[in-house]
Amino acid sequence: MKISLIVRLLAFVLACTCLTVATAQLSGMPATPADNMPGMTVRPAPAPAVGGSFATPRLALPKPMAAPNSQANRLPDEPVLIDRIVAIVNAEAITDRDLRQKIDAISRRLTTQGIAMPPQQELQRQVLERMVGDAAQQQAARDLGIRIDEVTIDRAVARVAQESQLSVAQFRSRLEADGVSFQSFRQDIAGELTISRFKEREIDSRVQVSESEVDVYIAEQKTAAVEFNIAQILVAIGEDAPADKVAKARQQAQAIVSTGRTGTDFARIVSNLNATGEPVQGGITGMRTVDRLPALFVEAVMPLKPGEVADEVRSPAGFHILKLIERRGGGWSNATSGPVRQTRVRHILIRVNELNTEAEVIRRLTEIAERMRGGTVDFADMARQYSVDGSAGQGGDLGLVYQGDTVPEFELAMDALEIGQISEPVRSPFGYHLIQVSERSTDEASPDRVRSATRNLLRTRKSNERFQEWATEVRDRAYVEYRLDEN
Repeated sequence: MKISLIVRLLAFVLACTCLTVATAQLSGMPATPADNMPGMTVRPAPAPAVGGSFATPRLALPKPMAAPNSQANRLPDEPVLIDRIVAIVNAEAITDRDLRQKIDAISRRLTTQGIAMPPQQELQRQVLERMVGDAAQQQAARDLGIRIDEVTIDRAVARVAQESQLSVAQFRSRLEADGVSFQSFRQDIAGELTISRFKEREIDSRVQVSESEVDVYIAEQKTAAVEFNIAQILVAIGEDAPADKVAKARQQAQAIVSTGRTGTDFARIVSNLNATGEPVQGGITGMRTVDRLPALFVEAVMPLKPGEVADEVRSPAGFHILKLIERRGGGWSNATSGPVRQTRVRHILIRVNELNTEAEVIRRLTEIAERMRGGTVDFADMARQYSVDGSAGQGGDLGLVYQGDTVPEFELAMDALEIGQISEPVRSPFGYHLIQVSERSTDEASPDRVRSATRNLLRTRKSNERFQEWATEVRDRAYVEYRLDEN
C-alpha cells in the first residue's frame, strides 16, 4: 500500500512538471511549426476556473519573439485586432475594413466634386445600408445560377484601366497607392457585372409592351395639361419711365439674355449684378400649368426647350428674361404634328471613376478641345484615342440624332452649338463630353417613329420599376444583423 501511494505521488509530480513546461512554451518559448502560421497566431485562452468553460480562441497578429531570458520585459500577451464584422447579410459578412474603404472612396469623390460631406455617422450608415442591399442582390443573383468568370472580370478591369489611359499594371499600382485593394476592386467589378447580367436575363428580356399600352400613352400625352417651370430675372422699369431709362433697361436685359444663353446660372447672374450696384430681381416659378402663368410668359417659353432662354419680354413692371427649366405634359403633340430637328453630331466621352477624378477629366478634355480649336489635332483622331464610348471607332460620330434621342444635358449643349463649334466639357450621367455638330436638318416625325420611341420609353420604365421591386423584395427577405455599434 505504501508503494502504491508513493507511485501515485510520483505520477502527480510528473504531471505538474509537464504542465509547467507546456505553460512556459505557450507563454514565451518558441512556437512549434503548427503554431507558426504566416501572418497570424491563434493564442489559446487561459485555463478555466473550476466549473467554468473554455474561452473561444482569439485571432491576433504575431508579436516579436522575446529574447531568451527576457520574460520580465515581454509585453502583455494581449491580442491585436485585425478586423471586425459590422454586418451579416444571410451567411456573408461585411467587415469594418470593407466599409472604411467604401467610405474613403466616396469621401474622395465628394471632395473632388466640391460637394459638402454629410456627418460622418450618417455617411457611415448610408454606405453600410447600400453595401447590405448590394450583397443581398448579388447573393440572390448567384442563387439563380448567374456566375461571372475570371476572363470577363479581367476584360472589365482592362476597360476601366484603358479609360484612365493606363495599363492594368499601372492601374493596379494607382489603386494600391490610393489605399484600395486590387482584389477588392475586382470583387466590386464582379458584383456589378452579376447584377447587370441578372437584369438583362431575368428582367429586361421578360418585359413586354403591348400596342394598347403604346396607344394609351400617346393619347394621354396629347391631352395632358402643359406645365412649365420658369426661371426669370426682372429688370424693373415703370411704364411711364423716360425713354432714355427704358432704352438703358432694355440694353441691360439684352445683355442678361446673352449671358444666360452661355449657360450661366440665373442665380449667379442676379448675384453678380446686385454686387456691382445694378439691382435686379430673380426667382423660379416652380411647376405651374399655363392657366397659372402670365400669358406673355407662356407665349415666350412655349417654343423653347428646357435650358433655353427667351428674348426679353416687356411688361408694366419692366423687362423679364425667362429661362425654361422644365416642361411637362403635351409630350407627343408637337412630335406628331410637325417637323422635328435632326442633328449630326460627334463626341468624345471620358468617365469619372476612382482614379479619373472629375477635375482631371475636365482638365484633360479642356486641353484636347484647345488643341482641336488650334488645328493641331483632328476630332476623329482624338475620339479614337481618348473616348470610351462605343462610337470611338467611328471617330465619335453618333450619326443623325432626333430630339429626345440623347439625355437632356447632352441635347441642351448640342443644340446650343453652331455648326463646327466644339463645346466645353459637358457633364451627363455617363461622364464628361466634348461635342461637335456637323449638320442640322428637319424631318417629319413619322407615326412609326413616334410609336417606336414610345415603346422604348415604356419598356425602360417597366424594366426599372421591376428591378426596384425585385431589389426591395430581396432586401426584405434577407437576414441582416448589424454589429456596427457593438464594439
